[in-house]
Amino acid sequence: MNHHHTRDLSPNQCSSSLVQTIDAPLALVWSMVRSFNKPQAYKQFIKSCTMQSGDGSIGSVRKIMVVSGLPAETSTERLDWLDDNLHVMIFSIIGGDHRLENYQSTTTVHQEEEEEGGCNLRSLAKIAEKMSVIKAKTSS
Repeated sequence: MNHHHTRDLSPNQCSSSLVQTIDAPLALVWSMVRSFNKPQAYKQFIKSCTMQSGDGSIGSVRKIMVVSGLPAETSTERLDWLDDNLHVMIFSIIGGDHRLENYQSTTTVHQEEEEEGGCNLRSLAKIAEKMSVIKAKTSS
């Protein structure tokens, strides 16, 4: 995990990490996270997402409309890296009506055997866990 979440920072930059354990299969969680064109499926603060260019592959650009009450209404984001084998997605915020500058987000998904397992999104955890239970019931 540290390989993708460690970077050199300039003097006026900061970095943080959040780890969330999700009781659901990695493949299910990754299928939700990797969908660059549908972040509202697991990010509760997103009202809608419109692709401005691309099809969800590297280089694609999306415009996010956030729910009211947050300090911004829109965010424009570019998919910089997507690796289905390592389960890594990296995107940069390239515009919007917020104060974020030079912001890049890295999300990785790992098996629980690792010391720091899981994913970093609480709402994704709830949704994936529910889907895992539903899938188990329907395949029984």
